[in-house]
Amino acid sequence: MSRRRFYSPPEDIGDSTITLSTDETHHLTHVLRLTPGNPAFVFDGCGREYKCTFSSIADNRARLEITEALSDAVESYLHLTLAQALAKGEKFDLIIQKATELGVSRIVPLMTRYADIKLDDQLILRRLDRWRRISLEALKQCGRRRLVEITTPRTLPQFLDNVAQRDVTDAAGLQIASTETPGRGPAPCATLLLFSERGGFAITEALEGIPKSASIVALVGPEGGWSDDEVDLLNHRGSKAVGLGPRVLRTETAAVVAITLIQHLMGDLSVRVDE
Repeated sequence: MSRRRFYSPPEDIGDSTITLSTDETHHLTHVLRLTPGNPAFVFDGCGREYKCTFSSIADNRARLEITEALSDAVESYLHLTLAQALAKGEKFDLIIQKATELGVSRIVPLMTRYADIKLDDQLILRRLDRWRRISLEALKQCGRRRLVEITTPRTLPQFLDNVAQRDVTDAAGLQIASTETPGRGPAPCATLLLFSERGGFAITEALEGIPKSASIVALVGPEGGWSDDEVDLLNHRGSKAVGLGPRVLRTETAAVVAITLIQHLMGDLSVRVDE
């Protein structure tokens, strides 16, 4: 049987008990139909997870008793950011889900010249809420314990100016809730990998000599591709162009392939997992 996993922020986790939010309690009781005495697992979004026993409900919030703190490693040790051009409809939802499953630390939606997406401030906030919910559900499914930071959409110059920062304010000045996890700290100076249909280095060449402790940014363009001025800007900022073979990939496919290749060569996808 798969684990019934729930999220609870650190402030709701005590020495021996955990209190779930009303949303998580609804999922526990009405969706999964757990009853007192059933086992459950709770992660705090900062890297910790606990085996628990469902105890009771008060004020529409479930109370769980901690029986064990888990110590197995499930997070990738690679600090990987996906800077992804916005895509229409369910495509970006799919990218959020799969990038979370594959272990990225941060996702930055990019407003690029050929990304045919227009977002006002209210729509941005609604999309952010949706993307973070999708990422949280993916975390529950895949067994991760750290929340993925998903920023507000920004232009390529704005992102490059803040590539080593973990800010919580978008270009329009909107304050948003940060999903940065304690103890991780600012990202070190990043290696920029520009994935482009125009070709470039093989991924093995692009990553040659880069230590596993490095921070890596995978930049994936829109369906219409990168504009000439965007490529020039990225080249000026020291990015390495990387090709993904002779075929033209959809943007959601390119994102999954790029992350998978980087995680295989630098992260934990090539690490043997003992049974």
